[in-house]
Amino acid sequence: MLSLRFAAFVSLMTCAQIAQSAGLLRDSDIEEGLSRLASPVLIAAGLSPVSIKVLVVDDDRLNAFVIDRRHIFLHSGLILRSKTPEMLQSVIAHEAAHIANGHIARRRQALQLSRNAANFGTALAIAVGAASGSGEAATGIALGVHGSATREFLSHSRAEESSADQSALGYMVRSGINPMGMVDTLDLFVGQENLVVGRQDPYVRSHPLTRDRMRSVETMAMAHDDLPSDPDMIYWHARVVGKLSAFQRAPSWTLGRFKDSHSEDIEHMRSAIAHGRAGSLTSAIQSIERALALRPDDPFYQDLKAELYMRNRAFSDSARAYKKAHDLRPKDAIILAGYGRALLAAGKFSQALDILEQARVRDFRNSALLRDLGVAYSKLGKHAMASLVTAERYALRGRIKDAKVHANRAAAGLPVGSPSWQRAQDVLDIR
Repeated sequence: MLSLRFAAFVSLMTCAQIAQSAGLLRDSDIEEGLSRLASPVLIAAGLSPVSIKVLVVDDDRLNAFVIDRRHIFLHSGLILRSKTPEMLQSVIAHEAAHIANGHIARRRQALQLSRNAANFGTALAIAVGAASGSGEAATGIALGVHGSATREFLSHSRAEESSADQSALGYMVRSGINPMGMVDTLDLFVGQENLVVGRQDPYVRSHPLTRDRMRSVETMAMAHDDLPSDPDMIYWHARVVGKLSAFQRAPSWTLGRFKDSHSEDIEHMRSAIAHGRAGSLTSAIQSIERALALRPDDPFYQDLKAELYMRNRAFSDSARAYKKAHDLRPKDAIILAGYGRALLAAGKFSQALDILEQARVRDFRNSALLRDLGVAYSKLGKHAMASLVTAERYALRGRIKDAKVHANRAAAGLPVGSPSWQRAQDVLDIR
């Protein structure tokens, strides 16, 4: 029987490898926007918006999926192709329906019975376990699957798709969201079922799209196509898409289009990102200051300002901006990690260590955070702790042999039976 702590770490490692291989895009601003878009449909589904996190996978292909009850994954390509908040909310509602209707639990049980899940836990861990640190998530995900078994786990039957469509449309209507957004989303995939598998978007392969399914959705949605859009949802959708596109597309592309943004603050935010990526710190700071003038208490614009300074090696300025962002949003692990990184770069090792440890407690799946934490411990001469967090970082990346080397070093220098010593043992216990 796995201990709760060890099970949570295995889940973390498993999730960590999905994020490592698929590439999770972690940004507090984007995740906040997605949370706001998701909340109404999650509540309508009887699910807790606090317990379910929407995360972004760095992949241009159109896809969305769930692998447990605590996370919904959206590909960046799908977000960028969504033209309205309703389109994105329809995808979230559909994935929420798979959770609420028990489809994930049934597939996981089938995989356990078939014994096809040889190493699925290791393949999934990045994306899931650490967001919650949940033992339930850990033991559930520590199944493990490769190749065809992974596709089997992520694939839905036509009956499940029909059930999820009906539930999702119900969630949208009860939330006051125009369900025609689902029709617009499915339109993105029309015709792909006739393509060879290699040319299909992964969403089509895992979510079978048939003419009957499309007609059924259209019929149900048209009965409620007079529901108006929520201005707040329009804003956050535009902000999510605007920021994501500014980071993913060439600066010249963004600078040629940022004035088409939904609002003035988003326009300045996109301009700041483009100028920062183009190496023009002065123009970038001027743009983000304009955004802050419009939204002075926005922690995410302060976070972006700090990141712009950091990218241009203005470490003390970055730390001051991160401090303001942290003061505005003190429990945000991603902002805390950035703050600690800036303090570390500025040579304030003791302060950096304290901040980075606070971030680790809130989100211990962040490999970059663990790297910075290891440096902070090393700079302060705490080599056993540096070895411990290095071991955990290697475990997250699936480098188990290297992880155990560092875990042995850590265990040798830590008090036997202490919490830190036990963390080292958890790494050594990985099989």
